[in-house]
Amino acid sequence: MKTTWAKKDENRNWYTVDVEGKTLGRVASQIAKILIGKHKPEYTPFIDTGDFVVVINAEKIRVTGKKLSDKKYYRHSGYLGGLKEKNLEQMLTDKPEEVLKLAVKRMLPKNRLGRQMLKKLKVYAGESHPHEAQKPVLIEL
Repeated sequence: MKTTWAKKDENRNWYTVDVEGKTLGRVASQIAKILIGKHKPEYTPFIDTGDFVVVINAEKIRVTGKKLSDKKYYRHSGYLGGLKEKNLEQMLTDKPEEVLKLAVKRMLPKNRLGRQMLKKLKVYAGESHPHEAQKPVLIEL
């Protein structure tokens, strides 16, 4: 029996996900699965076979427990003493798109392929998005 590999230039589908009232980690893992391409029968680990995902209402995502005050996001300027920290509540008010994007990014492979997969994720804080021309299909996660 011959093994068949997926082709890189196959067409990709566009999906829209409404995350209003959904839990952050559970939604992020489902989105990462679609970006990687594990939902397709022709999944190949070393080829990007995933689809595009447009996420709307990222500002209305939900977390459980005391994560709003306890979960920290760190970034460093590169200079001595340049470590900055924000909690989840501050991140949701400043950059709600970044919270979901970081959660999905950390579930993808940590290499060139993972960075290529992350480019197919489009996150928007509100209801509207500029990808109507691609005719994205609304899916329920």
